[in-house]
Amino acid sequence: MPSSPTSSPLSGQLVTIFGGTGYIGNYVAQSLLARGARLRLASRAPGKAQSLKPLANLGQLQLMPCDITREEHVAAALEGASYVVNLVGAFSGDLGKLMGEAPGTIARLAAERGIRALVHVSAIGADAASRTAYARGKAAGEANVAAAFPGATILRPSIVFGKDDNFINLFAGMIELLPVLPVFGPEAKLQLVYADDVAEAVAVALEHPEQHGGRTYELGGPEQLSMMEIHRRIAAAQGRKRTFLAVPDGLSATFAALPVTPMTRDQWTLLKPGSTVAPGALGLVDLGIEARPLGLFLDKWMLRYRKHGRFGAANERAKAYKA
Repeated sequence: MPSSPTSSPLSGQLVTIFGGTGYIGNYVAQSLLARGARLRLASRAPGKAQSLKPLANLGQLQLMPCDITREEHVAAALEGASYVVNLVGAFSGDLGKLMGEAPGTIARLAAERGIRALVHVSAIGADAASRTAYARGKAAGEANVAAAFPGATILRPSIVFGKDDNFINLFAGMIELLPVLPVFGPEAKLQLVYADDVAEAVAVALEHPEQHGGRTYELGGPEQLSMMEIHRRIAAAQGRKRTFLAVPDGLSATFAALPVTPMTRDQWTLLKPGSTVAPGALGLVDLGIEARPLGLFLDKWMLRYRKHGRFGAANERAKAYKA
């Protein structure tokens, strides 16, 4: 359970969140606002966070344009802050600079200013020797943050799911429309983690740097699901019968390399080995968080993809009752 605004060490404190207007940033911001923190969301597109304003008290939320590859922007965003979170991630652009060098700059400037706690969100699969620029960038970012701010907490989530994500909803949309669907990496195991659980992990790490500072946590849900199983669960939650075709690796890799596809070559390369918590790694339980499974939410979220929406679901329940 999150701390109350009056009991949390974050209450009344200014937290700068780099990349705070993105998908995960929305959840992190809500978790911190509920604890009474004052937030400065530093982003290239601060307008994307307008929906958070009704959740904040007067003066509790600031929106600041920021390019984290420019040191003067980072310094301005850190002015007066006591806590810092870096959520920036991307699959395009100069990933070495954006996810490798820039986090080091954030950490260095945060250390110089006596920031109390820094949480850096990386990803499971961060690897300096990876074939993908994404994984190499994430690994460089971790190393640079740890070197400049040894007390930083590094969080490595698996694929993050939520009601408004671009993962479950991508497949849900295709399953709604197509009777036969290809499945890439059908045996790849994913330990999907709920967005609210990731947000809670960020908040707990900020609240207790004496316990979690200097440590790395891998964040995954309570179950490992194959890509094929995820597709089947989504179809079942929609009440649709679909045929799923396991696509051979060579063909799916070729497809991912095409210019207009829903999956990049890097994303395909990262998908193939899966995304699960390493044996023995610190995880959500070590942060005092009970991970919630996809199945807890999927039926409700898939209502809008069902034939006739919630009215179709009501008819199905009525038929079952009469039977």
